[in-house]
Order: sequence, then C-alpha cells, then structure tokens
Amino acid sequence: MASIRVTCVVLMVCMALLSAPMVHGAISCGTVTVSLAPCLAYLQRGGAPPLACCQGVKNVLAGARTPADRKTVCTCLKTSAGQVPGINLANAGSLPSKCGVNIPYKISPSTNCNTIN
Repeated sequence: MASIRVTCVVLMVCMALLSAPMVHGAISCGTVTVSLAPCLAYLQRGGAPPLACCQGVKNVLAGARTPADRKTVCTCLKTSAGQVPGINLANAGSLPSKCGVNIPYKISPSTNCNTIN
C-alpha cells in the first residue's frame, strides 16, 4: 500500500514536470509538486505536518511573487487536491495555518483560481 502511494506521488511529480511550462523565473506546477511532496502523509492522515513540508510551503509562497505565479500555484494545488488519492480536504485547508503562513484562498478542488491576484 505504501509503495502504491509512493508510485502515485512519483508519477504526479513526473507528469507535473513534463507538463510544466519552461518560463525562466516563473514558478511551475512541477516546482510546487516537488516542494510539497513531504506534505503527502499529513494531507492523507493528519497529525502535525513535518518540518520539510512546512519549509516547502514557505518556499512555494516565497516563490509566487507575481499574480501569474500565484494563479499557477493555486491551479496546481487545486488540481492536486482533486487528483492525489486519499487527500483529506480538511487537512489540505489547514496546512497553511499549521505551517504558520497565510494564503488568500482555500486549497480545494472548488477554488476559483481566476480570482487570485
């Protein structure tokens, strides 16, 4: 069962990296996926997010400097929240606050990323 989860994460990372636009200086979904990979156990089971997870959240937030970057991050999080098996949406929604950061939208498959500035 654990190997299936690891395989799913690796496949998601590879798909994100292959489909990510190659724009210099812009954040990509691949970057977001790799940065947040340490969060998978927390997102599925809860508890306390690992330090590496929170560092990844902070890195993604720091890298999303422009409105386009923030929309990319939002879209990636939204897509991942709906596609990664076993994600608990309540855990996804609480991740920013558990890591001590604030984002201006809910991490959910229903988030409208077109409203992000």
